[in-house]
Amino acid sequence: MRYLERLGPSAQDALLAGVVAVMLTVNVLAGAAGDSPAGRTNGLANGLAIGLAIDLGAVLAGSLALVAWRRAPLTALAVSTAAMLGYAVHAQPGPPAAFPVLIAVFGAVRHGHRLLPALAAAVFLGAGLAADLATVTNRSDKEILQSTTLLLGWFVAAGVAATVTRHRQAYLEQAEQRAAEAERTREEVARRRAGEERLRIARELHDSLTHSISVIKVQAGVAVHLARKRGEEVPAALLAIQEASGDAMRELRATLEVLRDDTPQPPAVEEDVPSGLDRLDDLVRRARSIGLPTTVTVSGARRALPPEVDRAAYRIVQEALTNVSRHAGAAAARVRVEYADAELVVQVDDDGRASAGEPPVPGTGLRGMSERVTALGGRLRTEPRPEGGFTVHAALPLREPA
Repeated sequence: MRYLERLGPSAQDALLAGVVAVMLTVNVLAGAAGDSPAGRTNGLANGLAIGLAIDLGAVLAGSLALVAWRRAPLTALAVSTAAMLGYAVHAQPGPPAAFPVLIAVFGAVRHGHRLLPALAAAVFLGAGLAADLATVTNRSDKEILQSTTLLLGWFVAAGVAATVTRHRQAYLEQAEQRAAEAERTREEVARRRAGEERLRIARELHDSLTHSISVIKVQAGVAVHLARKRGEEVPAALLAIQEASGDAMRELRATLEVLRDDTPQPPAVEEDVPSGLDRLDDLVRRARSIGLPTTVTVSGARRALPPEVDRAAYRIVQEALTNVSRHAGAAAARVRVEYADAELVVQVDDDGRASAGEPPVPGTGLRGMSERVTALGGRLRTEPRPEGGFTVHAALPLREPA
């Protein structure tokens, strides 16, 4: 059965027609053997040979018409009924002659036709019954009527089976349509809920975080202004706070715009990227201003990067330097950026107090790094260094994300 399921509909129909043709050919030859012309006149022998050829032709035509029972059911019904009716009237083989007609009737009713299959069955049964009753045979009238009644039951069963199959197919199609509609409805509800959640997050960020950062930025600006007005040297940490708060406000506004706009956006061009490796020098300078000695090494042919890779590389360096300043104690950081042929390698090492015996517990920052790298199809390694300190190593493929 599994082998038949792997065949296409056309191959299945051809196989069915071949099997029926072989069965009926064997039936014709068996009947001819019973009427062997041995010992008869040449004229009678020639007549039997011609009759055998006609029967074989009718059987093959009626059987091979079943190749089209699915694609052209009425054509298959007409050809099989005419051919098998001629064979049944001439040879009177009994029920086997009805096999192709039964299949053709099933196909026509399954396709939605009713009148023509019923008419074909009635013509086949009526003509066959009349031929049997008008011809002198070894069977009695009672046996002929019983055989016809049996064939009538087969035709009724074929029609009922075809009707049930048609209704079941229609039910399955309706069920698939309802399932597809339900899936579309679920997707629309999910999109609407996601949009509502984005708006809620945007409102919360705007009402809380934006206000706090604005206060920090204003206060830092006032302190810098007063220090310069008094002729004092502005502390580097204060300048770093002022610059960082400005960057945070700019990036927060961009994030709020993304959250509030749920329409698909085209890929950002390089100028639209809020943070990329072109701002790596500013990031390192700010780290140095807060007391974190940082060195940068860039290798390979520097070139334009896909926006997602550029942004992810900057964020990884930013988060790694933030973690060094918060957790590594009195440490120095080394940033390495390598432009390879197929990927961008970003690595941040420090010589802080992390050790292999007490690995740090991954926090939100490391999880965010992992999510960014995974989304781009890259690789991330974050672990203590054998000689002490911590390393963050990310390899980002220079292609569109899958």
